[in-house]
Amino acid sequence: MFLFVVFKISAKSKQNLMQLSILDWSVIGMFFTITLAIGIFLSGKAGKSSEEFFLGSRKMPWWLLGVSMVATTFSADTPNLVTDIVRNNGVSGNWAWWAFLLTGMLTVFVYAKLWRRSGITTDLEFYELRYSGKEAGFLRGFRAIYLGVFFNVVIMATVLLAGIKIGGILLGTSAIETIVYVSVITVLYSLIGGFKGVIYTDFFQFILAMIGMIWAAVHIVNLPEIGGLEALITHPNVQPKLNFLPDLNNMEVLVPLLIIPLAVQWWSVWYPGAEPGGGGYIAQRMLSAKDEKNAIMATLFFNVAHYALRPWPWILIALASMIVFPNVADIGTKFPGIDPNFVKDDLAFSAMLSYLPTGLLGLVVAALIAALMSTLSTHLNWGSSYVVNDFYQRFVKPTASEQELVLVGRVSTLILMVLGAILALYLTSAKASFDIMLQIGAGTGLLFILRWFWWRINATSEIVAMVVSFVVALMMQSNMAASLASHEKLVIGILITTICWVSATLLTKPADQKVLVNFYKLIRPHNYGWQPVIQKAISEGDHDIQTSGQGRLSSEILMMVMGCIVVYALLFGMGYLLYGQYLFAMLALIISGVVGLVMNRIWSSIVDH
Repeated sequence: MFLFVVFKISAKSKQNLMQLSILDWSVIGMFFTITLAIGIFLSGKAGKSSEEFFLGSRKMPWWLLGVSMVATTFSADTPNLVTDIVRNNGVSGNWAWWAFLLTGMLTVFVYAKLWRRSGITTDLEFYELRYSGKEAGFLRGFRAIYLGVFFNVVIMATVLLAGIKIGGILLGTSAIETIVYVSVITVLYSLIGGFKGVIYTDFFQFILAMIGMIWAAVHIVNLPEIGGLEALITHPNVQPKLNFLPDLNNMEVLVPLLIIPLAVQWWSVWYPGAEPGGGGYIAQRMLSAKDEKNAIMATLFFNVAHYALRPWPWILIALASMIVFPNVADIGTKFPGIDPNFVKDDLAFSAMLSYLPTGLLGLVVAALIAALMSTLSTHLNWGSSYVVNDFYQRFVKPTASEQELVLVGRVSTLILMVLGAILALYLTSAKASFDIMLQIGAGTGLLFILRWFWWRINATSEIVAMVVSFVVALMMQSNMAASLASHEKLVIGILITTICWVSATLLTKPADQKVLVNFYKLIRPHNYGWQPVIQKAISEGDHDIQTSGQGRLSSEILMMVMGCIVVYALLFGMGYLLYGQYLFAMLALIISGVVGLVMNRIWSSIVDH
C-alpha cells in the first residue's frame, strides 16, 4: 500500500491530462494489495527447494498452467503491438503473430508430452540430456546467460516500454517513475512467492485483465466520437483495414503479411512464447505439470485462448483509434506532455483508454498493470531458473544447498529486473523490438523441431545456428541492409542460418551413442529418424530398446492441423459477428464446432498413448 500511496501522490502532484478519482485509485490499490497477498501467502513453500521455487514441485494442474501461459503472453505491450499493426497494415497484419498458432498446435500434440517425460528442470538442461561432450556443456551454460539474461532483459524492457507509455498517458508519470513503481511490486511477489506465486497471481491478473479489456472495448466503441459498432465498421478510415486476409492481388502486401508468416516464419523462427517445439516459459509450465496429459491440456488451452478469445478487444480499440487519432501527429497534439520519442502508432492504444470514465478507468489501469506484471514476473522466474540451474549450480557450485540455490534465484531475479528497467529507457517502439527479436531467432526454429526426431543433430549444430543467426541479425540492422524490407531480411536470415547449421550437422560427429540411446529410451520419440541408433544398439546387445514406432505421428500432425482449423474458424467467426456478417459467422463457428467434435473422437489415442 505504501507504493500505491506514493504513486498516487506523485501522479496527483502534476497537471495530468487524466484525473483519476478516489474510486479509480481504490481499484488500483486493491489490485496491488491482492497481488502482494498472494505472494506472501505462498512465500513459506517457495523457499523450501529450487524445484519448488521454479516448478512448484511438478504438481500443477492444466487449467492453472494454461491460464498462466495466456496471462504471460497478455503483456501490456501486446495490445500496443496489435494497435501498431492494425493502424499500419489492417486486421490482416496480425498474421505476423497469428501464424505462430501452427507451431503452438505442433507443441500441443507432438512436443508437450515429450517435454514432460524428460523430467528436467529447465529446457536448457535438455542439451546435456540430448547431446554429449564439452560442446553440450558449453551450449547449456552459454544459453543460460544469453537467453536467461541478455535476451530476457530485452523482452522485459519491451514490456516496460508499454508500461511507460501507459503511465505517461493515463497517469502522467515519467518513464523512471513508472518503471520504479511496477518493478518494485513485481520483484517483491516474484521473490517471495516463487513459481507458485507467479502462477496464482497470473490467474488473478488474467481474469482482471480480460474483464478490463472487454469492458473498455465496449465503452470505447460506444463513445460519441465513434457512434457504436456499426458506425465503427462502416467508417471510411476503418473499412480498408477490416479484411482478415490482405489483398490477394497485391504481392507487395500479400507476401510479407500472409505468405511469409504461414509458409516460413512459424517453423523457422524462434520467438518467446512461440518457440518451435516448445521452450522457454512454455516449457517451464509443461515441466511443472502433474503429468503428460496435464501438460498437453495446458498448452491446448493456451493456444485457444491466446489466438481465438483474446485479440478482438484490442483490435476494436485499435480500429476506433483510427477515427479519433487518424494520424500519429494527432496523438502528440492531444498529449503534448509525452516525450516525442514515444509518440508512435502503438501509443494510440493508451490514448484511447484516456476516454474511459471514472471507475472503469481505474479497473483498466489495474488490468494493464496486471498484464504488465504477469509477463515480467514470468520472465523473472524463468530467467533466474536458467541462471541458477544451468549456470550457477552446473558450473559455479554443483554442491550448493537448496537454500543457497533459492537465494541465488532471488538475487538474480532482482538483477534481471534492474537491467530490464535500465534498457527500457532506451527503447521507443514495440513493433521495432518485435521485428528485431524475430530476426535474431530466424533460421533456428527448424533445428528445434527436428532435434527430437533426427539423431544426427548435435551440439555443434545448435552453436552454429545460434551464432550465425545473431551475426546475420546484426548485419540486417546495419546500413548494408537498409534497402531491404523486414520480411526480406527475415528470409535471408533463415536461409543463411539453416544452410550453416545443416552443413555443420553433416560435417561433424553425432552425439555419443550411449547418450543417444538413453535419450531415446527416456523420451520415446517417433523412431523414424532414430533407426541408425536403434540398429546399432541392438547389434551391441541392447535388446531393451524398442524398435517399433513410438506414438502416432501422423495422427498427431492431423490433430495439429484440425486444431488450427478450430482456432482460426473461431477467431474469424467472432470477427464476422462483430462485423455484422452473420451468415459467415455462423458458417465459421459451425466449422469450428464440427472439427472440434472430430478431434474429441481421436483425443484419447493421442493423449493417453
